[in-house]
Amino acid sequence: MNIKSLLLGSAAALAAVSGAQAADAIIAAEPEPMEYVRVCDAFGAGYFYIPGTETCLSIRGYVRTQFDFAEDAAPDGDWGYDTNARGYLTFDAKSDTEYGTLTGQINLEADSNGANSVIVDGVFIQFAGFTVGSFYNYWDAGLSGETDSNDSGALGVFGGNTLNDAIMYTYEGGAFTVSAAVENFTPETGFKDFDNFGVSGQVGATFGGVNATLLGSYDSNFEEGAIRGLVTAEVGPGTFGAFAVWSSGRSRYWDASEWAFAAEYAVAVTEKFKITPGFQYWDTIDYSAGGQYMGDRDAWRAGVTLDYAITEGLTSKLSLQYTDVDTGVARKQPYAGGSTSKAAGEAWTGFLRLQRNF
Repeated sequence: MNIKSLLLGSAAALAAVSGAQAADAIIAAEPEPMEYVRVCDAFGAGYFYIPGTETCLSIRGYVRTQFDFAEDAAPDGDWGYDTNARGYLTFDAKSDTEYGTLTGQINLEADSNGANSVIVDGVFIQFAGFTVGSFYNYWDAGLSGETDSNDSGALGVFGGNTLNDAIMYTYEGGAFTVSAAVENFTPETGFKDFDNFGVSGQVGATFGGVNATLLGSYDSNFEEGAIRGLVTAEVGPGTFGAFAVWSSGRSRYWDASEWAFAAEYAVAVTEKFKITPGFQYWDTIDYSAGGQYMGDRDAWRAGVTLDYAITEGLTSKLSLQYTDVDTGVARKQPYAGGSTSKAAGEAWTGFLRLQRNF
């Protein structure tokens, strides 16, 4: 057999095999049309439509690392420090309805120094002016710097209850807002008596560069209340902010003092750099076993907060504070469930924070 005959035979064999395969050829099905994620601009930047629905979803949050330091905080009585890293995620779903915007939000927080556990830092539904679920109350809002404190944590007491199961209604009428809320102060499971709740009401107004709110709250268990006025205003090259608090007695809303006042002035030195000096004063910080304020001890704090935007999405913050608590005779009496003592003396505290927002 010569080479020519071999080549012709091979070609014939290949043609026969190809013909057999062609007879049994499998025709691929047409691919299903793919639905690409669509941008939703009805509720601001960052939202997209969940495929197959008219619901818009936003996923945002931050990654933070922080170095805290404090005078006389270490076991040996010298300067002490602590570190923490935090991850925070917010899932925000919105859609238009015949009654307005329907919102559902979940906030998840994970800290490295909290046994690496993930906690729910708020979960709620908003609809037709109502907010129902677990969310931060009016007392959690404050000034922009780190000098002020809206709860008793500034003086080393239990820190107040600002995240609770609650129902709130807000009416917005142009420059004015009116809001009211009822909160459950016992987050543990199981049924409770009808004496562990709080009620709050707040009115607000905005005129040009001035924003003001007046807040009143009542704790049904302690049968005490507190009132706070807060105002911010564009003044010169910065923003001035101040608030004042009066409390009838110890309550879950406020137990730091009978009276308190705080003020700050935030100055944007450049587009990236902001300086915020601040001051806060607490008057009559002691109370009796029945929760009534007494004595003449007071406290004050002064400090500065520096904010610098390193680049898009990356910010840094440095806080340095000096707190002085009157060393006079503490007249607080023990109460069921814990101690009321507030550490006397003076100390420097602060932190350095790096945060990546997305």
